[in-house]
Amino acid sequence: MSQSPPPSPAIPDSSPAPLTVAPGTPMARVVLAASTGTVFEYYDFMLYGTLATFFGALFFPPGNDTATLLASLATFGAGFAVRPLGALVFGRLGDRVGRKRTFLITIMLMGASTALVGVLPTFATIGWWAPALLVSLRLIQGLALGGEFGGAAVYIAEHASKERRGYFTSWIQTTGTIGLVLSLLVILACRSVLGEDEFRAWGWRVPFLVSVVLLGLSVYIRLKLQESPLFAELKRTGQLSRAPIAESLLRRENAPRMLAAIVVAAAMAISWYTAQFYSMVFMQTALLVDASTTSVLVVVALLIGVPVYAAAGALSDRIGRRPVMLAGMLLAALADMPAYRGPLPEGHPDLAAAQQRAPVTVYAAPTGFDPFADAAKLDAATRARDFLAKRGISYANAAPLPGAALTVAVADRRLEGFDRDALGAALADAGYPTHSATPRIESLADLGTTHLKLIALILAMIVGAGLTCGPGAAWLAEIFPTRIRYTALSVPYHLTSAWFGGFMPLTAAWLVARTGDVLSGLWYPIVVMGSCFLLSSFLMKESRGNDL
Repeated sequence: MSQSPPPSPAIPDSSPAPLTVAPGTPMARVVLAASTGTVFEYYDFMLYGTLATFFGALFFPPGNDTATLLASLATFGAGFAVRPLGALVFGRLGDRVGRKRTFLITIMLMGASTALVGVLPTFATIGWWAPALLVSLRLIQGLALGGEFGGAAVYIAEHASKERRGYFTSWIQTTGTIGLVLSLLVILACRSVLGEDEFRAWGWRVPFLVSVVLLGLSVYIRLKLQESPLFAELKRTGQLSRAPIAESLLRRENAPRMLAAIVVAAAMAISWYTAQFYSMVFMQTALLVDASTTSVLVVVALLIGVPVYAAAGALSDRIGRRPVMLAGMLLAALADMPAYRGPLPEGHPDLAAAQQRAPVTVYAAPTGFDPFADAAKLDAATRARDFLAKRGISYANAAPLPGAALTVAVADRRLEGFDRDALGAALADAGYPTHSATPRIESLADLGTTHLKLIALILAMIVGAGLTCGPGAAWLAEIFPTRIRYTALSVPYHLTSAWFGGFMPLTAAWLVARTGDVLSGLWYPIVVMGSCFLLSSFLMKESRGNDL
């Protein structure tokens, strides 16, 4: 039988008088110090995600492109799976021993694990030890990141005045985007300097090893921080929570706030990853855009879109957190499908035309995609679907035709069994291209009309994500009491980031593989975001103006 948590000291009816900032510490310095470290942590964490399509061939068995992509994305998601555990471990530390000390631990764990990825042997060298070690380091990264965001958000919120808390905390919401952009820029620089062949051979390790430098800078910045004034006051008066985990999760009076936080944080996670990460996977797999060009397009779109987060936070200081975030959720749910459908004719017009003119149908029994499957043991239907998927070709699935285990139809032409050359020739005869129509970008001077349209479509999704996420840190900080704020904020944020955000690319890719439709994966974020919007309309309470 479970035991009740030990009683905690009574919670006063009101928190200690709000202290806007430690004496002599400008808010700009507070925001910069907290956000810089978080940027570097997200840089470390997103490096793998940025190279997800590339890592599959390095750390997993060769021969099945779709399966290795799914395995690579699953490993990306593994780092998210332990983020809730990190939220519990480091959230408790943050509420018990302080925000500053917890900052230092998380940044050192993240930096060390990321640097070690840069020296890992590949599958070709050590076999199955390669994915095992890679997954282990991803788990350590996720554990560290689980304690990072909550601490940074709480630290800024507890320094800011209630009149501008939305604006100042919105900058912490940009750290994921800036970290992603930084990882893309470092990768682009390495590819440009080393060349694609050298990058594939060994240059991919350099961005991970750069983390050593970023780690030193981050630790230096964090050592200059002072403790949060509100936490210091609780410690001085002996009002710290003795059991912040139990108080956050098991107290009946906290349940409505925790439920609302989970729903809202899920919307934040799914909107961010759909707009900013899955767009890269989609362009490379569905549009066949090369990795460097994809990175440039996403970097430009993100740099333009970053101010949306700060603007949304500032707007929430004027009209409230709730209307801004609900508007973002609704926009994100409505914009995903048209935003992703748009690039099909824009980024690959020849492919879109061929799909209309000569649709492809696979007549075979349903097959799964085993990330660890030996290519030699894959059935013909799986190899045929894999061949089509890696060329970004949508196809319909149908029951096997009489007397044939597999038939692939390209318009009216039917091919029994799987013959790579024969199927390739049939697709070529039907007008299917083998390369993307989007021109490769060597410099910003190469940006053309097609590139600008793709950037605009990414921006459409970023606006929805910015409105949803911009005021999010302020809202989460304002609904929980100071004594448990680190834990209570971190748990729902990282729980939903793990199970809704982190596994979004994998889930979407799996849906595409199962259905044959390159757009079918979007139904996952659309359904989740729509559900979050409806639930938030009932559960979310306005928090603007709350004293901490």
